Amino acid sequence: MSADPEHRPVAVPSPRTQAQPDLTNQASPLASTYRDGQSYTQLATPPAVVGLERVAEGLAAPMMLTEPDDGSGRLFIVDQIGLIRVFAPGGGLLEEPFLDLRNRLVPLNRRYDERGLLSLAFHPGYAENGRFFVFYSAPLRSGGPQGWNCTNHLSEFGIARDDPNRADPATERVILTIDKPAHNHNGGPILFGPGDGYLYLAFGDGGGADDKGVGHVPDMGNAQDPAQLLGKIIRIDIDHPGENGRAYAIPSDNPFVDAAGFRPEIYAMGLRNPAYLSFDARTGRLITASAGQALFESVHVVAKGGNYGWRIREGTHCFDPADHNHPPAGPCPAIGARGEPLIGPVVEIGHDMGTTIVGGFVYRGAAMPGLAGAYIFGDWSGTEGVEEGGRLLVATPPPGFDLGTYPLEADRVKAEQNRMWTTREVRVAGSPDGNVNAYVRGFGEDRAREVYVMVNREMGPDPSTATGEVLKLVPAR
Repeated sequence: MSADPEHRPVAVPSPRTQAQPDLTNQASPLASTYRDGQSYTQLATPPAVVGLERVAEGLAAPMMLTEPDDGSGRLFIVDQIGLIRVFAPGGGLLEEPFLDLRNRLVPLNRRYDERGLLSLAFHPGYAENGRFFVFYSAPLRSGGPQGWNCTNHLSEFGIARDDPNRADPATERVILTIDKPAHNHNGGPILFGPGDGYLYLAFGDGGGADDKGVGHVPDMGNAQDPAQLLGKIIRIDIDHPGENGRAYAIPSDNPFVDAAGFRPEIYAMGLRNPAYLSFDARTGRLITASAGQALFESVHVVAKGGNYGWRIREGTHCFDPADHNHPPAGPCPAIGARGEPLIGPVVEIGHDMGTTIVGGFVYRGAAMPGLAGAYIFGDWSGTEGVEEGGRLLVATPPPGFDLGTYPLEADRVKAEQNRMWTTREVRVAGSPDGNVNAYVRGFGEDRAREVYVMVNREMGPDPSTATGEVLKLVPAR
């Protein structure tokens, strides 16, 4: 399942003839603004205030945390350098890793890299079958496109027979591979749907910049190309084999399963680097935070079959791939090539908040009732050009809005349901400037729906350092 460097656009379904609603949020007063070459966030006040409680330390570059539904209470932490570590209740961070994939990764740049071991998802039946899945960056496969950077793997593993805290590396079964032209924009989050049991996986647009250049489809870019997986969220059935020896089946209700010219795995498209995905624990709605190009960072509620606009738009704004620092004056397209509406973000932040959005979770825990139903997220660096300045943010849906009413299918979404959320800063109690003062790398959620943030004080995945920490969001004291 590799991208094709010689690909040319193929036929797509005929454009729709009826008028489509404007779902871009381009006129929302909560959209970020642009002036004098800079982007600015519409922030509400007052900021929220939380405490941070250290749970684990001594990691290199923690990316995510998850707790399997097996009753053990263990937290599994993904470290980008190629390790999965176990935090055991009462035992702390176990010395021996759950899984060590360091010898299977592409060599990482210690100063900065977006490749590595990126995510982990436990099968819904993990307590009985011991199956789990990871997504990681391997060296470019033999026969891969010349000059391309790496091949990303979605692989299944099983646990060791004699130790539930150890996986068996020899059990690896590669489910899917995808070649990448550049080192960045790997996407990589994997998770299982709460109602359907299918595996969801997000891919970046191939990397580089502006969705153009080597390995990108001329004129439209990869994210808008229906014939490939880059720039998409896919949904697959990993419990059944597919046709022609494929390691997975295609769910029969995938939105483009019968659409000419579309890869049937595609669940949603038009995304630059959807590096963070989460399902809301109460409503089951899928949310992604997707990194922008030079100005605007986005959070989308993802509906089946949706087109989220990249590289036609960057967030709510027009986009010019020949000059990404200056959004063209409108009007610009609000529909895609098939006449489908481009669905804008419900949260948009500018680079006054930092450089790269880091997605989180809709808070459904009990410890901080004031944040119930709000989306907790952050920015990697917090302040552009300033190291160790990571920032936490929170977005609240419009008054009276129930996320559970957001349509599951994109063709049923109306502008009223896709209204923008109100964004506030989150100040950290006890921090002199209110910020995390570390790079924000990812978030996690436990079975009690409490939220954790992964941080470190190095820009890259440097295995010689151990500044990485897992911090739990708790009430301010």
